[in-house]
Amino acid sequence: MIPLHKILVDFKANVDQACRAAEQFVNIYYDTMDKRRRVLTKLYMDKATLVWNGNAISGQAALTEFFEMLPSSEFQVSMLDCQPVHEQATQGQTTVLVVTCGTVKFDGNKQRYFNQNFLLTAQTTPTLTVWKIASDCFRFQDWATE
Repeated sequence: MIPLHKILVDFKANVDQACRAAEQFVNIYYDTMDKRRRVLTKLYMDKATLVWNGNAISGQAALTEFFEMLPSSEFQVSMLDCQPVHEQATQGQTTVLVVTCGTVKFDGNKQRYFNQNFLLTAQTTPTLTVWKIASDCFRFQDWATE
């Protein structure tokens, strides 16, 4: 049986890794979305799926086409949360759930609140770990009206 302190140390290391990866990823993702969108799909796995306000887009070619049609943007992230996903749920693949929210202004449109969830998976070589998006869910947040 594994001692409890060993489990807690391993969990803390996984949480620390998730937080570092999430902070770096969020900075890169939104900067790329706003300033270098033509290379944004490099952050996605080949078979990644984006669900944009309920509409699913899968694969590199479809993602490229979708991002090219979006107007230019200015994202402001006001909240970031992350957690490691247990390896039993991801067939041993190191995976992090990243949740963001904030505001976005697309050219020609009013500023809106958004919420975005990413599942990132580690693509590891002997010398480098690169986090790629396996799943991305974006939603505009609209206030409920009575």
